[in-house]
Amino acid sequence: MTGDLPRHELLSQGRAVLDWIAEYLEHPERYPVLSRMAPGEVLSSLPGSPPAQGEPLEAILGDFRTKIVPGITHWNHPSFFAYFATSSSVPGILAEMLTAALDVKAMLWKTSPAATELEQLVTDWLRQMLGLGDGWFGLTTDTASMSSMLALAAAREARPELEIRERGMAGRTDLPRLRVYASEHAHSSIDKAALALGLGLENVVHVEADAEFRMKPAALAAAIGEDRSRGYLPLACVATVGTTSTSSIDPVPAIAEICREESVWLHIDGAYGGVLAIVPENRYILDGVDTGADSLVVNPHKWLFTPFDCSVFYVKRPEVLKRAFSLVPEYLVTREQDSVVNYMDYGVQLGRRFRALKLWMVIRAFGVDGLIERLREHRALAQKLATWIESTSDWELAAPVPFSLVCFRYSPLGASAAEGDRLNEAIMHAVNAGGEMFVSHTKLGGRFTLRLSIGNIRTSEGHVGAAWNLLQGAAASLSP
Repeated sequence: MTGDLPRHELLSQGRAVLDWIAEYLEHPERYPVLSRMAPGEVLSSLPGSPPAQGEPLEAILGDFRTKIVPGITHWNHPSFFAYFATSSSVPGILAEMLTAALDVKAMLWKTSPAATELEQLVTDWLRQMLGLGDGWFGLTTDTASMSSMLALAAAREARPELEIRERGMAGRTDLPRLRVYASEHAHSSIDKAALALGLGLENVVHVEADAEFRMKPAALAAAIGEDRSRGYLPLACVATVGTTSTSSIDPVPAIAEICREESVWLHIDGAYGGVLAIVPENRYILDGVDTGADSLVVNPHKWLFTPFDCSVFYVKRPEVLKRAFSLVPEYLVTREQDSVVNYMDYGVQLGRRFRALKLWMVIRAFGVDGLIERLREHRALAQKLATWIESTSDWELAAPVPFSLVCFRYSPLGASAAEGDRLNEAIMHAVNAGGEMFVSHTKLGGRFTLRLSIGNIRTSEGHVGAAWNLLQGAAASLSP
C-alpha cells in the first residue's frame, strides 16, 4: 500500500490524541513535574532499529503514553517554576495542528501569501500591544538566541565600510577588533552569537552591574572609551529587559544615549520580560526602546502562552538586515519579489515555520485585555511570594521582583556563607525530587540562590502557596 494512512485513522486516532491532550491539560498534577527517568532509561526502552513494516497508530500512541511521557519534564505543569516558566494554550495547540497539516514553508511570499502577510500583521499587532511606535519591521524566529544573532549580524552590516559580506573576516589585517558590550548578567546567547559570527568570545565585553544587577551606564561608557583608545571598533551593545538570573532591567534610556553618541548599534533583549509592556502600568519597562534602540526581541513562547517556538524580532532598519542576508538564486526569483516581503531575505533560514498562525490565534482567542489580565495575575503572585519571604526571619529576597521571577535564599541566623549555599542547594534538590514542583537556581554575588518563576497559564495562588510550604518544610528538615 502506498500513499498516506486512510482518513479514518486520522479521525479515530486524532480524536484519541485530542482526548489525551484535554485530559493532560485538565489534570497536569497527575504527573511529577521533573522526570524521574535515569540517563539512558528512555533510550533503552525503545527498539534500537526502525521497524521494517508499519505499525498501528494505536500501538505507537500507546508507547507514547507508557515510554515517552514518563521521560518528559512537564513545562505545562502549573508547579513548573524553573528557568522561565512557560506554557502553551488551547488556541496555540489548535494552531500547531493546523500548521502541521498545512506544512507551509514561509520563505517567499509566493510560497504562501497568507503566511507572509499574517506574519506582517501579527508582528505589527504585537508592536502596537507593546506600545511601540511606527517604523519597526517584525519577523518571527525560533528563539531569542537566533533573534539576537540576527541583531549582531545587522550591527556588523550597518558598517558597510568593513565589507564583511563580500570579503568575510578571515585572514584580514585591515579589520579592527569588533567589540560587543553586554551586562555581566546578559544571556549566554550573546556570547554564542559572537562565536557563530566569528567575533570571538574575547570581544564580548561584560559590563559591570550595580547592586540591583543592572548594567552601569558609566561602566559601559568607560569600556567603549578604553576600546577606542586601543584602536578597537565598538560595534553593538545589548541591554536586557528582564535578565535571566534576576529579571533586572538595564537602564535603557541612559544606555541608548551612550550608544547614540558612540554610533553603536543597540539591541534590546526583552525575550522574557518584554511582553509585560502590554500591561499599561508596566509599559515603562520599554522606556527608551522606541527612540533609542535599533532592534528588539520578545518571546511570545515565554510569557504569552504561545507554544514553542515563537520569538519575534524587530528591527528599525530592515534594509540593513536584508543586506546582511539576502541571497536569491535563480530558482527562487519571482515576479513579485520587488513589491512583497520575502522573509527568507532577513535571516539565515530559507525554510521557515508558519509561526504567525499560532500567535494570531492566541491573541484573538484571549484578546489583549485577557492577556493583560493573566500577566497581571502572574506578577501579583510573584509579589505575594516576595511578601511571604520578607515576612520570615530566616529567608531573604536576593533581588528585586519587577516581573514574575522571585530570587531568594534560605538564610538562617548564624549560618556561614558556605553553609547557606549547601542548605539552599539541598533544599532545591529535595523539593525537586518530590515531584510536586520544580525550581532552578543561579548564583548572585557568588551565593547559591533559588529562582521561582511564575508564567504558566494554569498556575494559581494555590500552586505558589504549596510551593512555598514545600520549600519551608525542606528547609526545616535539612537545618541542623
